[in-house]
Amino acid sequence: MTGLAVDAPKRQSPVVPRRSLALFVAALVSLLAGLWGGLLLLGLPVPTLAATTAADHGPLMALGFLGTVISLERAVALGHGWAFAAPALAGAGSLALLVSLPPVIGRLLLCAAAIVLVVVYLVVHRIQPALHLTVMAAGALCWYIATVLWLAGLTLPRLVPWISGFLVLTIIGERLELARVAMLTRTSVRRFQVGAVLLGVGLVLCALPGALGTVGVRTAGAGMVALALWGAAHDVARRTVKIPGVTRFMAVCLLAGYVWLFIGGTIWLVAGNLGDGIGTYDAALHAVFLGFVMSMIFGHAPVIVPAVLRVRLPFARWFYGHVALLHVSLLIRVVLGDAARLDLWWRIGGVGTELAVLAFLAASASAVVRSRRQGRPA
Repeated sequence: MTGLAVDAPKRQSPVVPRRSLALFVAALVSLLAGLWGGLLLLGLPVPTLAATTAADHGPLMALGFLGTVISLERAVALGHGWAFAAPALAGAGSLALLVSLPPVIGRLLLCAAAIVLVVVYLVVHRIQPALHLTVMAAGALCWYIATVLWLAGLTLPRLVPWISGFLVLTIIGERLELARVAMLTRTSVRRFQVGAVLLGVGLVLCALPGALGTVGVRTAGAGMVALALWGAAHDVARRTVKIPGVTRFMAVCLLAGYVWLFIGGTIWLVAGNLGDGIGTYDAALHAVFLGFVMSMIFGHAPVIVPAVLRVRLPFARWFYGHVALLHVSLLIRVVLGDAARLDLWWRIGGVGTELAVLAFLAASASAVVRSRRQGRPA
């Protein structure tokens, strides 16, 4: 999801970098484990593979999978061997959560990964100072704070705002980088800064008890709404959605993601206390983590995978299938499940979003395999 994908070479080497592949596999293991934990949380009769799978569903998805992938992108972009310590530590930390090691080990490893990622951003910023790098570095700092609070014994709901900040600031920072191509005005940049500052201030207040915490949730929600509106107005996807093929597919995913960020931010803004009702908490989380973040992942995959693994991921029209399944299923989960409190539809929507992610993996793998077969000499 970061800017390196734009600079991915058009001709990819037939040899997949072993280091990147191993780290990518670790990220996929975290993703699959997190999805399995999601099934357990939905109350489905599936066997428990590890004692922490359900409890650490969120961290496995957000830090284990996305943290590894994002830091791997940054390491590839920077090109220095030490930078790969970030995805390696993130992958090791998530795997440590899945085996019979003390939970503190996995949390420490994930914390160390965040520290390395912050340093990576600082190094890149010294080479070429830019606002979007500052924003993404702030996102990495949110990851670090989340793990520090986790090590201090805080429960997952207290970590959610900071993990959300990590993902939202990372993604929105990358979109800011690409939006510069559209020659942003000073006013549009100021509007972006207002949204980012609102989110940051809200995250800080979220850590405080009582009324200040409620103000923090609402302020963070207002920041998300502002950033969603900014993205919908200034992202290059507004123009590229008119171009057929993979360009339109990516733009559709991005614009749909902004809609879900707006919905998620609105829920935060109205609710104030995310812990007031399971439905509110579930909707607030998944509107951001699935609707916004996963939609962005779907849209960026055609450039992320080539940039990181040096393989082609050609676009196919059936990619729209898992995108549609994700958004329809999430809508069912939020509206019929969380808002209307219909447990059956809540489970149907939850299973649908998981199937969408699995379909995304299957479609991407199939496209890569077909591409490599077609590229072989007769």
